[in-house]
Amino acid sequence: MEKKSIRIGCGSGYAEDRIEPAVELAEKGDLDYLCFDSLAERTLSMAQMRKLNDPNTGYDVRLDELAYTFLPYVDKGLKIIGNMGAANPKAAIKRVKEIAEELNLTNIRLAAITGDDVMENIKETDPTILETGEPLSQLPGTIVSANAYVGADAIVEALDNGANFIIGGRLADPSLFLGPMIHEFEWAEDDWDRKGKGIIMGHVLECGTHVTGGNFADPPYRVVPNLHRLGLPYAVVDESGDGVVKILEDAGGLMTTETCKGQLVYEVHDPANYITPDGIADLRNVTVKQVGEDEVLVENGSGKGRPEQLKVLVGVLEGYIGEGEMSFAGPGAYERAKLSQETLEKRFERLYKNNSLEIRYDIIGVNSIHGSAAPEPSEPPYDVRLRSAMRTESKEIAEEWAHEVELLYLLGGAGAGGNRRNVKQVLAMYSTFIDYDDVQLKVDMI
Repeated sequence: MEKKSIRIGCGSGYAEDRIEPAVELAEKGDLDYLCFDSLAERTLSMAQMRKLNDPNTGYDVRLDELAYTFLPYVDKGLKIIGNMGAANPKAAIKRVKEIAEELNLTNIRLAAITGDDVMENIKETDPTILETGEPLSQLPGTIVSANAYVGADAIVEALDNGANFIIGGRLADPSLFLGPMIHEFEWAEDDWDRKGKGIIMGHVLECGTHVTGGNFADPPYRVVPNLHRLGLPYAVVDESGDGVVKILEDAGGLMTTETCKGQLVYEVHDPANYITPDGIADLRNVTVKQVGEDEVLVENGSGKGRPEQLKVLVGVLEGYIGEGEMSFAGPGAYERAKLSQETLEKRFERLYKNNSLEIRYDIIGVNSIHGSAAPEPSEPPYDVRLRSAMRTESKEIAEEWAHEVELLYLLGGAGAGGNRRNVKQVLAMYSTFIDYDDVQLKVDMI
């Protein structure tokens, strides 16, 4: 008897991903589910900043476009799941409801998943922060958010209740894809091997174009065709948890064993223990096999019980950053940039040192990535860009420092040009843990 299978596509790999490839999947992929991964540490912190400035926002900046584009497909049978609720799932689902009513769609059943906000809990328990080794209460600045990575159980509940457009907050990336598998195949709560396979399949899909050639091309060694129209992946998964990962026939990019291997090890610290809220996957025996053009069979994963604790991202307001940039070109560009940096360093020591929390200087094109570990250039670069950024508790001081860089027009090396300056509030992100049972998720059906 033929195994039951479902077709799951990835609609985005992060919050600012292009929408066109997801539309192609919705139109041509014959999908049952399309899942949107919209979050990372950076994008969640940006969402928290938006919510701080306006409590009615804090969700994916593309939400309106996503709703207008994909609700008509949902009305025809496609199911959408995403963590595009970010810092504010309730506001997000409210906005989607408004758009569905505006479009006069009648087959939309919305669900919001909340409960990942655990700020009050961790303020009470004062857990240790991973990055500092100190209690939460010892962090500098003001704690404004705390979101736990949560799993697929609430997604399954929403699907069991008939939802076809599901929005959550910090739903873990693989969980977006695992939820439909548990719902469709009715896996038992303790069926850890099949859940482990589902987690692995979700991990292959979650980063979108990473597995179809994005972040893989390295000519002439690894050539990816048609990067300008890179397609998103989808998978045909059977009830065992194994599946074939594909791209559409006319999509750009490629799906090979090599691209799958690259994604399988991405952000995995221990292949024997890939920890997610839903279980711990074991990738050591996973096999990938090319079974057709742009089709790869992923199988033989396994898993074990869920962790006792969940990771929490803590957002802390830590002042302001004032930064500026200035370009130099032609003979002596590097030397003039270094002279300008020395000018800034001396002005910093004389005027700003006591008001600064952190200072940084980069010469882009020489040392902006590896810093002091970068070698001196063997040949003088023809053009470089000097950047300096200072973090301070005062917005006014941050603005002054950004202006100091602009003053290099007059006080620095000759030929400075192309100034850019920026001042922004800093929301730093830290990590801690919370007991699994202390996170209570809620599904609100709309």
